[in-house]
Amino acid sequence: MWNPIVWLSVIGMLFAMPVIAQQVTGIDQGLAIAKERKARDIGWGDSISELSMLLKNAQGETSDRKLRIKSLEVDGDGDKGLTVFDEPRDVKGTAFLNYSHTHKADDQWLYMPALKRVKRISSRNKSGPFMGSEFAYEDLSSFELEKYTFNYLGDETVAGESSYLIEQIPTDQYSGYTRQLVWLDKAHYRPLKMEFYDRRKALLKTLIFSQYQQYLGKYWRAHKMTMVNHQTGKETVLSTHQLMFKTGLTDRDFSQQSLKRSR
Repeated sequence: MWNPIVWLSVIGMLFAMPVIAQQVTGIDQGLAIAKERKARDIGWGDSISELSMLLKNAQGETSDRKLRIKSLEVDGDGDKGLTVFDEPRDVKGTAFLNYSHTHKADDQWLYMPALKRVKRISSRNKSGPFMGSEFAYEDLSSFELEKYTFNYLGDETVAGESSYLIEQIPTDQYSGYTRQLVWLDKAHYRPLKMEFYDRRKALLKTLIFSQYQQYLGKYWRAHKMTMVNHQTGKETVLSTHQLMFKTGLTDRDFSQQSLKRSR
């Protein structure tokens, strides 16, 4: 017996199928692109870099900082990083230690020489600003596949580069972001641009990667990263002046004790 209600349901399912297939394909392709991005940045070992940090407020006033970053690749887990500020005097000796993880919350500590103590950054506070910059503590973590779910949104051109547009949604319940949009160039899978959306799903920040250089014949690093906060009008520019790989760093260089002697 012909049932118009059942028939309408079947028609509705048939029209929905291409949309569902497209969503599944987007998710699968997004993860595949993210995996390729990660695969192209494995095996660098360790690095030491010297950088400057330019802080700009909404009125255009600026201040400069000098810092060093040591990084260590960890097999089977996220990377380790140690950031030490050298200038100006009011932040000299301040050190930040980060242990990125794949399947649990990152471990982060901040040493403040004026107080002569190490402060642990709780998981609930990692969306806060790092040292007054437009970078949050969670922005300083290494890129790990397990931290996100991915969705391929299409192809776009950024800074003249043909790119993949990927949506990545943080899996951490305490993340300050509901989602991030990432543009990766098709030639090398390098991030060219990122947009960060806050907990209200509004555009919060945009990060632009530029001045890429290649190291060890394989690994690309952006020597300039510009983070713009659209809600406050503030801006932070990180510029790399020197970068060395395979320097012989070990786990001992990334202990909590190393924070206090990092000067």
